Amino acid sequence: MASMAEKLRNIALIGHGGSGKTTLAEVLLFNAGVTKRLGSVDEGNAVMDFEPEELKRRSSISSAFHQFEWEKTRINLIDTPGDQNFFSDTRMCMQAADAALLVIDAIDGVKVQSEQAWEFAEEFNLPVMIYINKVDRERADFYKAFEDAKNIFEPKPIILQLPIGKEDDFKGVVDLLSMKAITFADGKATVEEIPSDLKESAESEREALVENIAEADDELVEKYLEGEELSQEDLYAALRKGVLNRTFAPVVCGAAVKQIAVEPLYELFVEAMPSPADCGPKVGYEPGTDNEITRSPDPAAPFSGLVFKTIADPFSGRLTVFKIISGSISGDGTFYNSNRDAKERYSQLLRLIGKEQKQITEAGPGDIVAVAKLKETKTGDTLCDPSDKIIFKSAEPLSGAVSYAIVPKSQGDEDKIFSSLSKLMEEDSALTLERNDETRETLLTGMGQVHIETIVERLKRKYGVEVNLTIPKVPYKETIKKTISVQGRHKKQSGGHGQFGDCWVQFEPLPKGSGFEFEDKIVGGVIPKTYIPAVEKGIFEAAQKGVLAGFPCIDFKAVLYDGSYHSVDSSEMAFKIAGSLAFKKATEQAEPTLLEPIMEVEVTTPEDFMGDVMGDLNGRRGRVLGMEGKGKNQVVRANVPMAEVLTYAPDLRSMTGGRGIFTMKFSHYDEVPAQLQQKIIDAAKAAEE
Repeated sequence: MASMAEKLRNIALIGHGGSGKTTLAEVLLFNAGVTKRLGSVDEGNAVMDFEPEELKRRSSISSAFHQFEWEKTRINLIDTPGDQNFFSDTRMCMQAADAALLVIDAIDGVKVQSEQAWEFAEEFNLPVMIYINKVDRERADFYKAFEDAKNIFEPKPIILQLPIGKEDDFKGVVDLLSMKAITFADGKATVEEIPSDLKESAESEREALVENIAEADDELVEKYLEGEELSQEDLYAALRKGVLNRTFAPVVCGAAVKQIAVEPLYELFVEAMPSPADCGPKVGYEPGTDNEITRSPDPAAPFSGLVFKTIADPFSGRLTVFKIISGSISGDGTFYNSNRDAKERYSQLLRLIGKEQKQITEAGPGDIVAVAKLKETKTGDTLCDPSDKIIFKSAEPLSGAVSYAIVPKSQGDEDKIFSSLSKLMEEDSALTLERNDETRETLLTGMGQVHIETIVERLKRKYGVEVNLTIPKVPYKETIKKTISVQGRHKKQSGGHGQFGDCWVQFEPLPKGSGFEFEDKIVGGVIPKTYIPAVEKGIFEAAQKGVLAGFPCIDFKAVLYDGSYHSVDSSEMAFKIAGSLAFKKATEQAEPTLLEPIMEVEVTTPEDFMGDVMGDLNGRRGRVLGMEGKGKNQVVRANVPMAEVLTYAPDLRSMTGGRGIFTMKFSHYDEVPAQLQQKIIDAAKAAEE
């Protein structure tokens, strides 16, 4: 078992949507003899895309897992989504990888999503290799795509292969390590001499490659500088070292759909990519403390694992997918969840192969496995040996950018919506569901419009619940702009005990974000201590419905400084009413005004669309906070009123041809411009009626 971790490669396929990751995975599995027929994304029979929503959209919306053997090494593929809408799953699942293969499309080159996927690899310190795909397509340009990558990515990309022919005539690659040509016909590879028209460029590229590779190994640099010939073993050893240390990222190319130049990847996975053993120990913490503990990928170490995905399977219940960090486990048993302080029992150990699971009897360090029906465990939790507890820090899900109000199509389905959505939220940690008490709406927030639409489709398919989505109401607030003193007096006589409460209160505006403050300045007992909280409560409750349009009133201070009481007729209720009367009277006179939520929006867009994006943000009453270049993209940060960005996702998509992405979070409340206030007040009153 000691060498099991060394004979394992966990490789995440990452890149922008449509670059061909799933097709590449299908070809790798088929050529390795794991699948009997070659699955196709376009024909809807790919083993890595099997959810009905994926088949409909012809793109991955959830990471899928499969494996094959090559030269006695097991290669686990993690095929991740490339669409911004499903990137949270991509990031969570990349925690299980030891390396990444970034797939770039030779026509479009590096897209915004390619850069974001690369950033995730950087975040988890994953060695990366680049596969420039679709070299056979019209307008494909390997060199342009490589230059793109070279100008943007760090560690630097270095060329390992040159394409033979271009577009329709693409038929193979020159391998610069062996200095041989490999051509492909009907998926079969033939090794031959380099074509004469490519010899010169191959020699100069080989020289550049040797210089680059030698950088990773000082001894090799010396050998090279002294003019010694470097053997292929020397070069492979230094290549591996450079990839593992993230000194560089090797670049290869091919056409997955035509099965051209996919074969050399097997060799590179085994020779140049790290095993879990190469990745060394992982740092965790002693539960409840900041004390660091490390766990080595050693089968004899105490068992520990990180849960990075949950699958809500209607048949086998909930599947918990985790990577074993240290130690080993058998086909059934118990482990401890150190995040939830709970023991969990499992009766089967499973390996994921596409949409199916295969039962296995044991697993060790680096293995990606699943167990069914755990009661407490969620994505991000650490499982470990109860006698040797540890917690690993998990990546946080990405925060949502788009919210919709969700309403059941059939009355009485509210409870069903919550229970079904909470099951989907176990599976998809980028989703949030919350009830907004102010607007009385249930809000579903996700990464984008397509993400939310997909969830609604799943809700119907898996749980039979149908819902309507509507644009959420904006949670406006009210405040005052002027300091004013008023009397709140409540007096009622109706035979027997009457009611009497009398208070003088000064209302003053507070800075943005201060909320509500109350100060008691009563002296000499003009209002007994027992009634003072009732005045505060009366003001606070009345403030939940402001005088302008019934929105909550915030950012003001109420100072109770005088009043009177009646020994028989005064009560807490009478003073509470007096407090609320004081609030209404004061806010009518203290220049009430409307406040709106302002969002901090961050848009990443290719430079060509910069002018359109900026103009559009200005048209939405946005205030640009800053801009910075990032690769070949620009990032704009702006504060924009929530009312103006409720439908931003589709607008940005059409403005940038689907190449712009954005994130959004609440920033602060600000005053609504005077010319817009009346419109909002009229709409609120009409809705109330």
